[in-house]
Amino acid sequence: MLKPRAPAWVRGGHPHIVEAHAQDEATHAYADMRAAPPVIDNRDLERSITQLLEPRIRKAMSGDEPFYIQHGPYEHETMRPPPAQPPQYDLAFVLRADERIMWPLEAKIMETPKKVAPYVKDVRDEFLTCRYGPFSNSGAMLGYLLEGESADALAAIETALGCRLEPLAEHPGKPGSLSRHDRTVPVGKGYPARFDCYHLILAWPGLKRAKTDVADGARGS
Repeated sequence: MLKPRAPAWVRGGHPHIVEAHAQDEATHAYADMRAAPPVIDNRDLERSITQLLEPRIRKAMSGDEPFYIQHGPYEHETMRPPPAQPPQYDLAFVLRADERIMWPLEAKIMETPKKVAPYVKDVRDEFLTCRYGPFSNSGAMLGYLLEGESADALAAIETALGCRLEPLAEHPGKPGSLSRHDRTVPVGKGYPARFDCYHLILAWPGLKRAKTDVADGARGS
């Protein structure tokens, strides 16, 4: 099997095309959902919001981008031996020229600004181990905040990660930040060791999880 060639968002010195689109289009999709709220099934709140965001992100795209958005794609590069299932992303921008290469966006429900443990666990256990986004030097986390302020959630994430969250200069005033990390690259793999994680907090006041909501868990082994 041919090794995928690193796309523009990986190669040093190239514009961060996807990062800019991800922030803009996720924000537009979120604004669309808040302006005309769809029915959101709170029995499976995280997946319901994400599934509804995906067509709105696609709508915000021109169609001329070198990538497309997909809900629930599988990452076969880091799949463990059978019978394990491959990791599955909540959302990903998929490179048209080589669809093995994806830029993931992982979503987590945050019931209050201080309940960030599952969110931070995904950053550490998935992105920083190269299990998610192995061919990319960046990816994104989406925090679905049900109560409280986005700024407080970002402050709690910064504390829990133990690193500085930088405001996004290209998106002033938006509820997003960036953290910079060194990843643990598996032996024999040429994945990028430096990794930038984008953090976008989307507030959903008034939404609540049903008592029977599906618990957060891994989608793939």
